[in-house]
Amino acid sequence: MKMTFEEVLEREGRLVYTNVGISMLPLLRQGKDLFVVEKRGPERLRAGDVVLYRRPPNQYVLHRIVKVRERDYVILGDNCVNREYGITDEDILGVLTGFVREGKHHTVTEKGYRLYSFLMVRGADVRIFFKRAVAFGKAGIKKLLGIKRTKG
Repeated sequence: MKMTFEEVLEREGRLVYTNVGISMLPLLRQGKDLFVVEKRGPERLRAGDVVLYRRPPNQYVLHRIVKVRERDYVILGDNCVNREYGITDEDILGVLTGFVREGKHHTVTEKGYRLYSFLMVRGADVRIFFKRAVAFGKAGIKKLLGIKRTKG
């Protein structure tokens, strides 16, 4: 009998699962790494926390909080360019506490992870700009910078 993520978190207090998709690269690699999410408490979360939330109707998402607002959070995957707005405390099921890569368990309290998380939050605008520029290619970069093509 399959349980939902909510049921596992309620019963066990934590969930260990494999990543699906590329939205959290390079932190989590699809089919290779495991992530550990613990049931969240009543406290308000912080920028940099990676949260598991449910996107209606039935999609689970693991992304990073990049901004805390009065009533909700702004969330962005580490490998994404589109922020998601309006995620509330009620939407969030759990918080990432660690991950397993190549058999080694890492926690979110490690210095290397904390630096990575800081850079993902503080560098989000720059990262998004460059990812979009690459997606647009040379013409996109010229368009973003306002450079008009001249005949010569």
